[in-house]
Amino acid sequence: MTIKENQNSNSANKERVVIFDTTLRDGEQSPGASMTLEEKLKVASLLDEMGVDIIEAGFPIASNGDFEAVTEISKIVKNSVVCGLARASNNDIDRAADALVDAKQSRIHTFLATSPLHMKYKLQMEPEQVLEKVVSSVTRARKYTDNVEWSAEDGTRTEHDFLCRCVEAAIKAGATTINIPDTVGYTMPEEYIALLEMLRDRVPGADSVIFSTHCHNDLGMAVANSLAGAMAGARQIECTINGLGERAGNAALEEVVMAINTRADILPFATNVNPEYLTRASKLVAAVAAFPVQYNKAIVGKNAFAHESGIHQDGMLKNAETYEIMTPESVGLKETSLVMGKHSGRAAFADKLKNLGYDLGDNAFQDAFQRFKELGDKKKHIYDDDIVALVDDGLATSNERIRFLSLRVVAGSDGPSQATLSLEIDGETGETTATGDGPVDASFNAIKTLFAHTATLELYQVHAVTSGTDAQAEVSVRLEEEGKLVTGRGAHTDTLVASVRAYVSALNKLLVKREKTKPVSLIAS
Repeated sequence: MTIKENQNSNSANKERVVIFDTTLRDGEQSPGASMTLEEKLKVASLLDEMGVDIIEAGFPIASNGDFEAVTEISKIVKNSVVCGLARASNNDIDRAADALVDAKQSRIHTFLATSPLHMKYKLQMEPEQVLEKVVSSVTRARKYTDNVEWSAEDGTRTEHDFLCRCVEAAIKAGATTINIPDTVGYTMPEEYIALLEMLRDRVPGADSVIFSTHCHNDLGMAVANSLAGAMAGARQIECTINGLGERAGNAALEEVVMAINTRADILPFATNVNPEYLTRASKLVAAVAAFPVQYNKAIVGKNAFAHESGIHQDGMLKNAETYEIMTPESVGLKETSLVMGKHSGRAAFADKLKNLGYDLGDNAFQDAFQRFKELGDKKKHIYDDDIVALVDDGLATSNERIRFLSLRVVAGSDGPSQATLSLEIDGETGETTATGDGPVDASFNAIKTLFAHTATLELYQVHAVTSGTDAQAEVSVRLEEEGKLVTGRGAHTDTLVASVRAYVSALNKLLVKREKTKPVSLIAS
């Protein structure tokens, strides 16, 4: 059976699985992954375009920034349901409803912990009090919308009898979707199947609601558990682009969708997501969150469709299906024979960007093209990875308060290194010279002189985008300030310039975080 035949098998018997994307809520809770409003709008627009059924746009009570994001996303989303998260309190639910008022289709997602551990130490509530809160919160949410989801936080570590009581109470109060999260990534597929089957068998009214999965990846089981949940009757899967999320992350949307598409023989389900958008979505989220995708990441990693072994290459040349269970084209990864260089024009560059999964506006395209030309003057061969790094760096540095202008460095074995740096800060240009223990330290000291701050450097990482002495360097910088973690990225043929760009990018993200109101609690399912 060919790949295409397998993907199309049993089409008449496929049941629809709803894809609930929480990149903008749970994904953004990853330390250092905060996004600006403009970036969130770009991600939401793409999720809507690619066919995601439900977009969890944020946690409106958490901060003014989250409230604004959910409000603005509600205005632009055309097809998806826009969802706001709320704890089991009137203020949370009212705030979520206010943020969703402009949505064409809205959902309020309210949650409450049900495990003995969480009830005792986090909530400090008795089971009967929790049960009352379940009823009151769902009832409150139903006053605003008939699309209400209730989640049993830490559901997989909850006593079965009590979980059944909570689920039954939520259904009776009007919840239309019941989510059983594996909040800490503890369960195994067989356990998750048994848990969902138990609930569907024992709880009155279970056949009138949609059961949902929300699996974390602490033991690397998020996608496996999510698919197991679907096999057990769940018809909604909660996931994120690139598996972004707290701690080890969430179930990766691209892996869930392609597992269903590729293994139609044993997963008789269908989703509304167009898989040809997956590479594009992965690149966008990686850029705006400054979370690079690991090379060997399934579906969207750099090496996902790369073959180096001689045996593998021989098989690929004879028949691609010998070593590829899906085609690169099926996930939006298109190859082209165009060779890019300094003589390439706008049309060729635009076509290359399209093939790499980018859809830039006019201003962003002009900026990317100008920097592509500048790179062409420095490098003889420009590879796809060079262009990806160049564009991602441009996306990460747009609309920022601090901008890099120029850098001159004097370094060597004699005496301290010296860096002369020029930055534009809130529209005004400043220049300074600083010394340090090496050129990177001197450059970072110059940044601190021009823009005083108390953030500490938690991570400094450099890797070459391509091979050769003229390769672009891609640098990641992670800063920490009063518990706030941010990560910035920069790319350039000069490693020191890339380093300064990354540091400045991180500072700009930190400024955004400073402006946000401190959340009461971001612990959620």
